[in-house]
Amino acid sequence: MSSSPFDPAGFAGKVAFLSGAASGIGAATATRLADLGAKLILTDRDGERLAAFAKTLGSDEVLALDLDVTAAPGVEAAIAQAVRHFGRLDLAVNSAGIDLPRCETACYPAEDWDRVIAVNLTGVFHCLRYQIPAMLANGGGSIVNVASIMGFRAFAGQPSYTAAKHGVIGLTKAAALDHAAQGVRVNAVAPGFIETPLLAHLSDEKKRAAALLHPMERLGQPDEITNVILFLLSGAASFVTGACYEADGGYLAR
Repeated sequence: MSSSPFDPAGFAGKVAFLSGAASGIGAATATRLADLGAKLILTDRDGERLAAFAKTLGSDEVLALDLDVTAAPGVEAAIAQAVRHFGRLDLAVNSAGIDLPRCETACYPAEDWDRVIAVNLTGVFHCLRYQIPAMLANGGGSIVNVASIMGFRAFAGQPSYTAAKHGVIGLTKAAALDHAAQGVRVNAVAPGFIETPLLAHLSDEKKRAAALLHPMERLGQPDEITNVILFLLSGAASFVTGACYEADGGYLAR
């Protein structure tokens, strides 16, 4: 039986598309991929922040695009531009996401529901819808969707985020089945509470409480999720598709 050990050099020259790349897990993953020699298409709805981040990567092989993943035509145009610019698409990480203040389901604002679902679930669908054909044209590729522990567990006051992340895991599995025989692998990662801008609004006390929800009794770091993403993108995961890897400090083991 042959083995495929993780080879960081395997990313050199690969073309990778990332959504939500201006901060958090998306930015951490972009940084690592740039260091490993990948060519990057970075997208985010905060174009100014994205442009500033892209400059820090120290690579000429970076295309930064202002993108709202809720708009299908914009996603289609961004991926088409990426393929024109670099000639192909090999990898993708769909990490764009938002969170909104908590509210019980019975009084949850409909406009907030629509917005969270549009970004966190429909946005992933739009990306898959155009990433997969671009990869098929090049013989295959690998995609990782960023889900959450809330894709497995419900949180009170978070109906839209919980539903969206459950949906991301289901969508990941469906897309993986659809394209498994065509050389496109689709997987997901389910982080616990990670120190990203999504937690910036929390007080120190609430951050500590979130940290203690994990058996490891700390928050995760973006790089720790990036490590899992890189494995799933790599040839070391060549027989992995339709999976959701938990990276949660033991949260879901309880």
